[in-house]
Amino acid sequence: MSGDLGEDPSAAGYRMPAEWEEHRATWVSWPKNPDTFQGDVLRQTEEAYSRMVGALAEGEEVRVMVDDESTEARAKSQVATNGNVVFHRVRTVDVWVRDYGPLYLVGKDVALTKWVFNAWGRKYEDLLPDNDAGEFMAESEGLRVFRPGMVLEGGSIDVDGGGTLLTTEQCLMNPNRNPGLPKLAIEEKLRANLGATRVVWLEGGIDGDDTDGHVDDVARFVGPAKVVVSVESDPSDANHSALERNRAILDGAITSEGQQIEVIPLPMPPRVDSAGGRLPVSHANFYIGNSVVLVPTFGGGSDRKAVSTLAGLFPDREVLGIDCRALAHGLGTIHCVTQQVPADP
Repeated sequence: MSGDLGEDPSAAGYRMPAEWEEHRATWVSWPKNPDTFQGDVLRQTEEAYSRMVGALAEGEEVRVMVDDESTEARAKSQVATNGNVVFHRVRTVDVWVRDYGPLYLVGKDVALTKWVFNAWGRKYEDLLPDNDAGEFMAESEGLRVFRPGMVLEGGSIDVDGGGTLLTTEQCLMNPNRNPGLPKLAIEEKLRANLGATRVVWLEGGIDGDDTDGHVDDVARFVGPAKVVVSVESDPSDANHSALERNRAILDGAITSEGQQIEVIPLPMPPRVDSAGGRLPVSHANFYIGNSVVLVPTFGGGSDRKAVSTLAGLFPDREVLGIDCRALAHGLGTIHCVTQQVPADP
């Protein structure tokens, strides 16, 4: 059932849980868009998906959206379809479910918030219909759905489950999202709909990112009062100064409960380019499943360090590197293509 515009899920006792809290499922959309993944890039992206889905299915249900019977057959030919992999016939344009899908809440039960997806400031008119795919996800379980009436992508925020939220001014304050909505009004929307009582505003994202600075490439919660932050050691790299400014903000940040945030550096991968320019590659675009943490790798010297850093932070989960050199041609990686469904409280 749907909630009316203006209802306050926070006042009703709902909050957005941290990604490491128990999941019931993970949503993904099987890749097929030829404009995003061309030729061998599509085949290699499917290989990455096969590893991702297989690893996640060891610990939770994986819901795979497919356009039609032929797409489903292609996906099934590449995925070990145990009982934890469930296919849904949902027409999508592309794979970025983190951004067009709903954000789940927990309270006395599970509910959802469905924000407006405008294809990252209407950069891609052909991807606007994926807002409808997000509506299907929101309505498919018969849960209560809140609609805040604001443009917001899931990759633009990260939460600790206890009231603290990370985001960037570059994205949420961008006039191509919610023109005329001031910072305090945005914070109130995040408080009322996600339970975010403290918002930590970083400056911006990484070079080559077409989402206008999504936070899931630069800083992620990995535990209560604990954040990994992307760092670029090369002072000549375009990312160096911007990431250092973000790190300085986090070094002085506290949680909603007044705790000083512990900041752990996560190395940036070496630069990766395509014919269209620099790709926004980052090890911070990992995804935390019930039994596994999936970490994007890019074939460079930072891969091992990134995986080992996260393995030390998640000793109760397998930390698995997934080669995302092909997936990155779509300008996103693992976190961008996954959306968690929390377990019942």
